[in-house]
Amino acid sequence: QVQLVESGGGLVQPGGSLRLSCAASGSIFSFNAMGWYRQAPGKQRELVARITSGGNTNYAVSVKGRFGIARDNAKNTVYLQMNSLKPEDTAVYYCAANSAGSYYSSSGYDYWGQGTQVTVSA
Repeated sequence: QVQLVESGGGLVQPGGSLRLSCAASGSIFSFNAMGWYRQAPGKQRELVARITSGGNTNYAVSVKGRFGIARDNAKNTVYLQMNSLKPEDTAVYYCAANSAGSYYSSSGYDYWGQGTQVTVSA
């Protein structure tokens, strides 16, 4: 059983940056994909970014050009670099891992972290 632990959230002003980290208790090398999701109050959980085992990335339209996802297999860690943050980026951010099957929806992810709060406010 792999555990995912997110860190790096916090309060930041609009236009600022944060880097989230997701540390896995085991190897992430075998995961098909790892993703960052977010959920704002009263809204559904949505995909922010995804990276496959081959290094292919996908981003939500709302964050494309501002966020970057990367994985370090040697450190069993996935990162989400968030730049030019906006108040609408405020949410709880979750890390997730897909071990098999489709990773195109949140239901395809086997492992989830506990989430880290990101608040963008002046």
